[in-house]
Amino acid sequence: MLIIRNLASQLRNRLKKSPAIAILGPRQVGKTTLAKELSNDYIYLDMENPRDVAKLQDAYTFLESLQDHTVIIDEVQLLPTLFSLLRPLIDAKRTPGRFILLGSASPELVKGVSETLAGRISYNELCPIGLTELPDTIGFEQHWFRGGFPESLLSENDLLSKEWIDDFIVSYVERDLAKMFGVDLAPTLLRNFWSMLAHLNGNLFNGESFARSLGVSAPTVNRYLDFLEGGFLIRRLQPWFVNAKKRLIKSPKTYIRDTGILHRLLNIPRYSDLFGHPGVGASWEGYVVEQIYQIKEKQTDLFFYRTQTGAECDLILVQGITTLACIEIKLSNAPTISKGFINCIKDLEPKYRYIITPKSETYVTANDITVTNIKHFLLDILPQIQ
Repeated sequence: MLIIRNLASQLRNRLKKSPAIAILGPRQVGKTTLAKELSNDYIYLDMENPRDVAKLQDAYTFLESLQDHTVIIDEVQLLPTLFSLLRPLIDAKRTPGRFILLGSASPELVKGVSETLAGRISYNELCPIGLTELPDTIGFEQHWFRGGFPESLLSENDLLSKEWIDDFIVSYVERDLAKMFGVDLAPTLLRNFWSMLAHLNGNLFNGESFARSLGVSAPTVNRYLDFLEGGFLIRRLQPWFVNAKKRLIKSPKTYIRDTGILHRLLNIPRYSDLFGHPGVGASWEGYVVEQIYQIKEKQTDLFFYRTQTGAECDLILVQGITTLACIEIKLSNAPTISKGFINCIKDLEPKYRYIITPKSETYVTANDITVTNIKHFLLDILPQIQ
């Protein structure tokens, strides 16, 4: 099944203007498929293929000989010296669309990537398939339960989806993550850490508590969290600090970004079992946060807000220092408004305030809070308020 990615048209426009673009995102998310659709005349090099790596023994000469083609370099983080080598190649001939770099790791965490190719490259993140990208044949429930990785989402049944995610988790823990960043990671520790993060999905992150449970130091825990985040698997949602007069919570919240992976780590076998699990509320909250992140404008930042006196907001949309919107995320389609959310609105005085549910009708409460469903918010509201 062909799914048209929202990022595709943006990448085509950038490829017409920039000599190089980078498509970043987790493994198996569809980066290679998308990259090959962007050009009719490309040379493909995979840095996990020894034959392709061998071609780059004299990388400058080889790549210079391909200057009339688009060169796609996959898993570029495995050969970080390429980043600095591309600079003179691009400067020698600044033709748009010369290079498409694909990476499964955040460049900031890859050893040796000090040259960012500023002014020469456009960085773009490809996330798992989002709710706004789904064809009519795939329902919201399937997407929330299976997540957005193509092989999982498009599987013939839940069993095949489960098997794919299980293999994905094992390969990431045992091989991929350490290889991507060029570091030694303990697979058992990483798997236990990832499982703990899943069971505490959406909670405040306490590195000391994790360290005690895992029997390691807090710096080790933070380093592992950096790598999971750098592999586009974990999201750290930071607290909003604008109100200095309040005693604010200052620890970030952590989420497993893909709910399909989250549900496997929680061992939830079917969608119907999701609602009997204590983690269902946090799963829904993380799902909404991730869907908004995927289509928000670049100038819009995401935070949460919580004071020690009880004011709380699941998600805040911020532009600069302006609080654009306060959002409470509710699993119930007939939500009640919490006192903590009302106090948050009083503290921050946002331009807009919303409660987002799975499927409720859209209406405005007496408190001037708009209750709406996730799909309507993503398609109709978010584009209008940014």
